[in-house]
Amino acid sequence: MNFPLITDPWFYAVAIPAVLMLGVSKSGFGAGFGSLAVPIIALVVPVPQAAAILMPVLLVMDLLGLHAWRRHFDWPLIRFLIPFGLLGTVVGAVSFKVLNANMVAGIVGAATLLFLAQRMFFPPRPDSLPPPRWAGALLTTTAGFTSFIAHAGAPPVSAYVIPMRLSPAVFSASMAVFFFAVNLSKWVPYAWLGLLDLRNMATSAVLLPLAPLGVLAGVRVAKRIDATLFYRFIYIGMLLTGLKLVWDGFFAGA
Repeated sequence: MNFPLITDPWFYAVAIPAVLMLGVSKSGFGAGFGSLAVPIIALVVPVPQAAAILMPVLLVMDLLGLHAWRRHFDWPLIRFLIPFGLLGTVVGAVSFKVLNANMVAGIVGAATLLFLAQRMFFPPRPDSLPPPRWAGALLTTTAGFTSFIAHAGAPPVSAYVIPMRLSPAVFSASMAVFFFAVNLSKWVPYAWLGLLDLRNMATSAVLLPLAPLGVLAGVRVAKRIDATLFYRFIYIGMLLTGLKLVWDGFFAGA
């Protein structure tokens, strides 16, 4: 009997760079880029399968990120974010079978581009207050939901956290804890939905050695980069993510 593994070379041609990109984003550097991983892999496999294949890879990356940023956590922020992120994963799990994943991606992409437009045309003043907590609750719940559907949780939660103007290390550390909790919560519902089958897990095992490479490369850069440049890269990542998600949601099937 043949081992149940994806052997299509086109799959690995897109999956390998997608996993490396995801690893860099997990370091906190270029955080927006990670949301491109599922849309890129979905060029060759369905979105739910792409999300399932990335689950073990995400677990390893999250653990590496936690270790790398262990001295920089903002615990009050994390304690606020995690419950709403978990609420979003519950909503995603309950509605997964009736949702059009591409439409969800398109909505997330549009919201991401609107956030970037707001930051560009109405930049915050140095003395401006951080976003209200109700906005944080809404955006973080949305992040948990979109993370469950397509591992695209970074743009919504970043829209809340970026205006706080945290240092690169604190931003990266806090996002590492948040997404570790959110991604860990997805394992049981993914299994319940039948996504964690042997074929997907075996394929994930082939990609797993790439996980540390992207994370370690991103951590090295994030620890040395100027804060202004750091956030510029995040904005670029969010811009590319938003454009790709909008394309997939509203135009790819037209």
